[in-house]
Amino acid sequence: MKENIIKDRSYQFALRIIKLCLWLRDNKHYEISNQLLRSGTSIGANVEEALAGHSRKDFLHKMTIASKEARETFY
Repeated sequence: MKENIIKDRSYQFALRIIKLCLWLRDNKHYEISNQLLRSGTSIGANVEEALAGHSRKDFLHKMTIASKEARETFY
């Protein structure tokens, strides 16, 4: 299978987000941890969905969602 840098980097990012969220929970920051976990890991999930898209339009829609989740995570 051909290497996909966006897929690979979003997966590695999700792993880092999970580690950060575990640290946040250990330090009693539950609310921010929950939101960060949702938005940070959904980036890769949406990239995966985009790669399995049925059309170019479907692909672009899922990648747009991934981009929005990345912006939310950054915030």
